Amino acid sequence: EWDVDVAVTGSQKGLMLPAGLGLVCARPKAIKIATTPGAANLPRVFFSWVDYMNNNELGYFPYTPSIPLLFGLREALDMLVKEEGVENVWKRHKRLAEGVRRAVAAWGLRLCANNPDEYSDTVTVIRVPDGFDAQKVVQIAYQKYNLSLGSGLMKVRGKVFRIGTLGDVNELMVLGTLAGAEMAMVDVGIPIKLGSGVAAAAEFYRKTSVPSRGLGNIQAAKI
Repeated sequence: EWDVDVAVTGSQKGLMLPAGLGLVCARPKAIKIATTPGAANLPRVFFSWVDYMNNNELGYFPYTPSIPLLFGLREALDMLVKEEGVENVWKRHKRLAEGVRRAVAAWGLRLCANNPDEYSDTVTVIRVPDGFDAQKVVQIAYQKYNLSLGSGLMKVRGKVFRIGTLGDVNELMVLGTLAGAEMAMVDVGIPIKLGSGVAAAAEFYRKTSVPSRGLGNIQAAKI
């Protein structure tokens, strides 16, 4: 369906686990190439798919696995697939990210992505005005408010900071992050109005959030 031969992810991303697990999903075409001698002119030492497949058939690993991470992976998959449902996870990420984007608009700032078709629902990258150092925003947020914002990387280092909405995140977590980001930006002199972004995001979340904790068919607007 995706026309992807090999998909790779890490446990620290949407699976909400510490770093340490690499997960690979390969279609039959890729497996055939990997298991046919000479089909792929690539050296294989530590991470040979053949080693893993031969051992997995018996319920084992070729090397010592991180058992705690595997237990955590089982629980994460239950949360995402069985309890919430993948489609609902995607919708939640989209809703949370849209709230952050509305906060950025209320601040009068710009996103790194200019085209709405390129907006990410997992992380929002915010440009600081010219003359300000985004690294100072990240530093103050952490040192003063115990909030970890993402830094800009490579060419945009010092020009942007990042707010993530991926994983086990809800509306109140995002609103707290927006409040901390606002305070840090004001501390470095960026001319935004305290509470403006939080208010914009809160209003959007209030209108769009779906009851999910034993409220049955009660509508959010009636709570």
